[in-house]
Amino acid sequence: MNAGRQVVQADRRIRGSVAYHAGLAAEDSVAAAYTRAGHRVVARRWRGSAGEIDLIAQDGDGFVFIEVKQSHSHAEAAEHVSRAQIQRIFGTATEFVATAPRGQLTDMRFDVALVDGTGRIQVLENALAA
Repeated sequence: MNAGRQVVQADRRIRGSVAYHAGLAAEDSVAAAYTRAGHRVVARRWRGSAGEIDLIAQDGDGFVFIEVKQSHSHAEAAEHVSRAQIQRIFGTATEFVATAPRGQLTDMRFDVALVDGTGRIQVLENALAA
């Protein structure tokens, strides 16, 4: 392998690591914001067979499923939510509430939390519709 290719691969690994850790920091900030608002975060990065949900908070007897998107601006972060991802979130949420006492009758809300490059959070409540 030549030196140029090694540098490119190392650069990709570094950028990937930075993005991963920025995403974790964004999730921590959003979890703290929901906690301050009176919600109890019951799961982080909950994985089901359909996919993963970044954060799940309890809201009374129901749940809020939160997709966290981090980018330079809120608008840019919002652009990263795809239709396929929304469908995976719905499937995963359905799997999660199947274990709740009320099952599929459990109240559910789907929020998108956008985090910009300065760490400001914009929550879009009920942003995802089935």
